[in-house]
Amino acid sequence: MTLYETILQRLSEKFPDAKMKLTDTTGTNDHWDLRIASDAFIGLNSIKRHQAVYRPLNDLIASNQVHALNIKAVPLAEWEG
Repeated sequence: MTLYETILQRLSEKFPDAKMKLTDTTGTNDHWDLRIASDAFIGLNSIKRHQAVYRPLNDLIASNQVHALNIKAVPLAEWEG
C-alpha cells in the first residue's frame, strides 16, 4: 500500500462520512495538501479539527514519512471539493 493510500484509508476509518482530496504537493511523497469534510467537524474550531485529523496519522508524522501536511477541514455542508 502506498503512503497516499495509507493516509486515505486511515482518515476514511476515522471519518467514515468524509469527502477528501489529498495532493502530493512536491512529488516527494512527504508533503501533502488535504481537503477533508466530515460532520465530525461540526462545532469544532480549526485547532480541534486539525488535531482530529492528525490523530490517526501521528506515527507517520513522528517517523517523518509525512513531513508536512496542510489541512483544510470543514463540515460536510461546507465542502467545495
